[in-house]
Amino acid sequence: MRAVLQRVTRACVRVGGETVGETGPGLVVLLGIARDDTEADARYMVEKTVALRVFDDEEGRMNRSVVEVGGGLLVVSQFTLYGDVRRGRRPSWIDAAPPEVAEPLYEFFVAEARRSVACVETGSFRRMMEVELINDGPVTILLDSRKLF
Repeated sequence: MRAVLQRVTRACVRVGGETVGETGPGLVVLLGIARDDTEADARYMVEKTVALRVFDDEEGRMNRSVVEVGGGLLVVSQFTLYGDVRRGRRPSWIDAAPPEVAEPLYEFFVAEARRSVACVETGSFRRMMEVELINDGPVTILLDSRKLF
């Protein structure tokens, strides 16, 4: 499982011009799921995401988590995080989980995140979405459940 985390002042997801999810200060989680991912991968990613210290403390140091600052999460499925472009010019999606595998793990990630974070919003799985965000910092972190980076 892979994620791009972006600290934001606000963010929203629209489908067909209608807002389906939004958050104020917090994190946008662009979440990609691999074909061999399991609930253990999702648990690891949730634990890392909600505990990551990327929010400022009183001294201006990144020393607080999204939970500690009362921030929200906006979780957006993004299979393109598994696009392989090492050969040719067209990405290969061979490592991305098929929808029947990815969607239950995406929903499991969201449910687990809601156990720790009061406000967890989502995009719409398998839909064309417009994601709008104001990156705060900017702060952008890459996570991988296989610890590849």
